[in-house]
Formats: sequence, C-alpha cells, structure tokens
Amino acid sequence: MMLSELIKPLVPQACLSPAQDFPVKGITCDSRKAGKDFIFVAVKGVKDDGNKFIRDALKNGARAVVTGSRGIRGIRTEAGIPVIEAGDDRKAVSRLACDFYGDPSARIRVSGVTGTNGKTTITYLMESVLERCGLPAGVIGTVNCRFGGKSVASGNTTPGPLDLQEILERMRREGASDAVMEVSSHALDQGRTELVRFSAAIFTNLTQDHLDYHKNMEDYFLAKSRLFTGLTAGAVSVINTDDPYGRKLAGLCGGRLVTYGIDLDSDVRAADLRMSLGSSEFLVLSAGSRIKLKTRLIGKHNVYNVLAAFAWAQALGLDREKVSAALEDFSQVPGRMEPVDAGQSFRVFVDYAHTEDALKNVLTALRQLSPGKIIVVFGCGGERDKTKRPKMGKLVCRMADYAVITDDNPRSEDPEGIIKDIRSGIDRDNFCVIPDRLEAIRRSLSLAGPGDVVLIAGKGHENYQVLKDKTLHFDDREAAGRCLRSMS
Repeated sequence: MMLSELIKPLVPQACLSPAQDFPVKGITCDSRKAGKDFIFVAVKGVKDDGNKFIRDALKNGARAVVTGSRGIRGIRTEAGIPVIEAGDDRKAVSRLACDFYGDPSARIRVSGVTGTNGKTTITYLMESVLERCGLPAGVIGTVNCRFGGKSVASGNTTPGPLDLQEILERMRREGASDAVMEVSSHALDQGRTELVRFSAAIFTNLTQDHLDYHKNMEDYFLAKSRLFTGLTAGAVSVINTDDPYGRKLAGLCGGRLVTYGIDLDSDVRAADLRMSLGSSEFLVLSAGSRIKLKTRLIGKHNVYNVLAAFAWAQALGLDREKVSAALEDFSQVPGRMEPVDAGQSFRVFVDYAHTEDALKNVLTALRQLSPGKIIVVFGCGGERDKTKRPKMGKLVCRMADYAVITDDNPRSEDPEGIIKDIRSGIDRDNFCVIPDRLEAIRRSLSLAGPGDVVLIAGKGHENYQVLKDKTLHFDDREAAGRCLRSMS
C-alpha cells in the first residue's frame, strides 16, 4: 500500500509530493524494528515516549513518521521525511495496522474473552469446541499465540495493534475460520483492539487486580466494558450474571445478550453440581433442555468456565452434541490446576492464581474436595498492585493449613519488601518465609503426607523468573517434579 493511501484516513487533507510517497513495506512502533520503507509510529506510552526514538527509526530505514499532535497540523518535512501529525497516536497506529493488513477481522470470526479470572481456560475450551466442529481456530492469549500446530510465546495477554492485526491476517491467510483471544483491561484502555470486529465477547468476572494501573475498580470495570459497548448489533455478548459487575455490564452491552451462571437465573445455568479431585459433573439447563456434562476440570470456578464456552457456542449456533463432546474430552490448560505426579502419596497442583479471588476459588475447591492438609507456596509479583499483597497473605493463611511465602517475579522491587507487604496482612502463625522459590517448593513437598494437597500458586505456565537485573529459567512444574523425584 502506498503511504498516501495509508495516511488519508488520519489526515484527509494531507498532500504528499511524489518524492515523499512510497510503497510501505512495514509499520512499527519500535525504532529497533524499523526497516527500509517503513512507517515509524511514535507512540507516547506508559513508561516511554516514542518521539524520543524518531531519529533512530530513520537511521534504520523508516521513510515516514506518524506522531501525536504537537500543535502543528498536517504534514511538515524534515530532511525530506514526511512527519504526519495524527492527533491521537494510539488511534493512528490502530488505523494504520488495520488498513495495512487488510482488516482481517472482517474476514475471520473473532471472539474475545475478558474478565479478571478464567480467560485462558475459556479460550482453550473454545479452541477445543471449534476444532471438534471442524472450524480451524487460532488462539491469542497469555500462554501463547497458536494456530495449525505452530505457537509463539506471548509477551502480553493481548498484543499491540500492529502485532494483533498481523497475527489475525496470518491466521486468516493460513486457513483459520475463527480466532479466539484474551482481551486484557490494559489492551482495552490503550485501544489495542479498537478496530478489531468482534463477533462475540465473553465476560467472566471482575475482582481486584491491576490497581497499579487503573485508578480504582470502577475505572477497571470501565476498561473491561469497552469490549461490549463497542459491539455491533449482529454480535453476541456472553456475560456471567452471577458476578455483580456482570449484571451491571448486561445493561450496557451491545449486540445480542446471552447470560450464564450457577446461583441466579440465566439463559445458560449449571445445576446439580458434583465435584471431586478428578472431575466435575453437572447439568446444563438451557432453552428447556437438560444436558449432563462431565469435565476433568475441577472446582466451581471451572464450572463457570465451561458454562461460558457452552453459552458462547450455543449463541454461535454450533452443533450441541459436538460442543458437549469437546468440553467433556478436554483435559488440561497449562499451569491451571495442572497436576504434578511422580508417584507420591499426596497431590501437587501448579496454578496461575495470583489474585485474592483466584486463590480463593482454587482453595475453596481444594478444601471441599480434599480431606487432608492443604499447603500453599505463593508470592506476589513486583511492579504490580501492592494493595492486594496483604489481602492475599491473609486469605492464604486463613484458608490453607500452612503457607510457604516465597519470591514470585520481584522484577525491580526489593523481594524482602514484597514479602513484608504480604506478611502485614497475616494474622496467624501457620507460615514460613523461604525467598528462594526452589527451596520453598522443596519445603512444601517435605511437609505433605498421604492424602494432603500442595498448591504451588502464582506463576502457572511461566517458565521464567524475572529478577531486578536478569531473567532466569524457572518452571514450577519442572521444579516440583525434580524435588519429588529426589525425595522418592
């Protein structure tokens, strides 16, 4: 596409000289990734300002710059380089990405999942359903981006608009009929998904998280709600109305509304729950029908996740028998209540739970299903919401029999300070502090006896640990396996 075509929606009155116009080969917000005949978009981010790196981008081959308005309208020239003053830099990069990659979400069905907890599990379930129904699906989420047997590790839950549009176009080009994606509150607040045409959106719940970024819970909710208020009349909103924020959202959303839940009346509801450490069984009540489901996912929170996928599939008109079969055959999400088994006499689970509510859900499930002691290894990440740390400490020590507090991803923060924050909320003495995560896992396993459960929480699928000056390879599942084998 020519530069003049791409910038027309941004600055309709702009006129380029023939020497300034050129076929654009790429667009980037990262000056290091700029190449020959690229557009560099100078986005003012949370931590840095892309305008500082314009010269670097030009040195690397960029031939045009798009930036936010700095009081100059239209186009001005610096050494023959057109600099397009676009007003809102985030909207500009979304528009450029959508047009450059041919608006892929107009030609592939995209379903988004948002909420504090459950997003990853639900996208895995949706992927399984689509594949059972013969619909090739791509997934974009916290664990990875994947399609057709290929996967790439994710840097963010939801990629930036340039990467996102490129991924959607690649999936479409390689034969995907559908894409399912996790949509974070950060992405919605920053407009990363602004020009993605969602055919369906799922809301799971809203509990405290990310208050290091959002001003308060209402601001957090407002960010989440943008996924639904922007839906077209032909789209569908699938909302958990057991959640108070879900009930509030149901009155705001665009598109056709489908509700799901357990405790309150809803369009799709679970009843007669029977759960164990190996499975969950329940009836799905919907449109006068009663469908018996048995899933290998455990806990009430996972019943909600299965319901969300079922309600979404039903709203899209997918074959009910194939949907039920896919949900029953589904086995595991990486790092979500993932068992580690080396023949020991107790159970070990690794889970990504890193908020108060997520820990409460997992511990409630384990307490209801396990007669033995529950031992929890957990910490809190650095450079994240500090107000949840004492709450997590208090909750774990009240719900578990014993807790081992350790480092998570301290990042640039002082690990001792993070642990001090966690301890400030604890009002019991059933815990110890072992900063070294491997030693913490080893200690927790040594405390377990026959019939007990060890929960290693916080990092789930992650295979790294981020410290102040380096990132180390560290996988809770691998660490637990090694410790168990050495013990045996």
